[in-house]
Amino acid sequence: MVKINFGGVIEDVVTREEFPLEHAREVLQDEIVAVLGYGVQGPAQSLNMRDNGISVIVGQWKGDQTAWDKAVADGWVPGETLFDLEGATDRGTIVQYLVSDAAQKLTWPRIKPHLGSGDALYFSHGFSIVYGDQTGVVPPDDIDVIMVAPKGSGTSVRANFLAGAGINSSYAVAQDVTGRATQRAIALGIAIGSGYLFPTTFENEVYSDLTGERGVLMGALAGVMEAQYAILRQHGHSPSEAFNETVEELTQSLIRLVDQHGMDWMYANCSTTAQRGALDWRHRFREAVAPVFDDLYASVISGEETRIVLEANSAPDYQARLAEELREMRESEMWRAGAAVRSLRPENWQ
Repeated sequence: MVKINFGGVIEDVVTREEFPLEHAREVLQDEIVAVLGYGVQGPAQSLNMRDNGISVIVGQWKGDQTAWDKAVADGWVPGETLFDLEGATDRGTIVQYLVSDAAQKLTWPRIKPHLGSGDALYFSHGFSIVYGDQTGVVPPDDIDVIMVAPKGSGTSVRANFLAGAGINSSYAVAQDVTGRATQRAIALGIAIGSGYLFPTTFENEVYSDLTGERGVLMGALAGVMEAQYAILRQHGHSPSEAFNETVEELTQSLIRLVDQHGMDWMYANCSTTAQRGALDWRHRFREAVAPVFDDLYASVISGEETRIVLEANSAPDYQARLAEELREMRESEMWRAGAAVRSLRPENWQ
């Protein structure tokens, strides 16, 4: 491990320099990695490992014809490297449980009997283990239980890998029966293409992940954008002007500077008018939203957010209701304006 100073706090991280891919291959040379689920993370992680020379098979529920066909199109061969969930679990020595959180609750009774002593059960999210009282996912005591959680969507995990980059990941060990659980986890993290890996716990991963998704990464971001757009429109600004000042400038300019150099550098390279106003108003926004984040974190810790997710996903009309919620967002004036603005970007000119 390498000690890195993160804002004055020293953390141990694992990089590809001290744990190269060649070593990951050595750790995994006698393993068969069975990736269960070909939806979000499954395709990216399985393809990255296959490209990196790891022995990988895929398990997918045949009832989901779209996912099954996608796996076949990606080169997984039925009966050779593509099986149903139980068949893949039987064959794997490391089982990556990458079906959705709600699907883990439903499929666990079918998966558990097929896990062998000394196998490793791998997650990319702490959800099912931490909230086992709600999901029913309680692993047998003769297997390793490990996690590698990429800090990005499956699409990004694959795209960054193909671009020669990597998505940072956290890793954790909840149960070490073989004495090799940590090595297995780190090797898998390297094999899926992680930029670097930092240690966590199953609890900390799911608490931070659920808070982040509902907060800055998605929920808060969408809500703040909608609020600012609405205020600008109420005061007579056109849809184009309101969208550009709310979304387009952020995504096409400012956030890229933050990504490359940090927030202070972005501030230093904006106009003095923007600097002064942003520096002053950031405190008011922080103070305004802090109570909301307190409520959010408490809801995560208590298991209430988990209850809501599992209840919603188990409803027979969930997909229809989800489609309606997304349609409402897509057809709102703000995002219809966004579609028009995107069509006017130079790369879309004919």
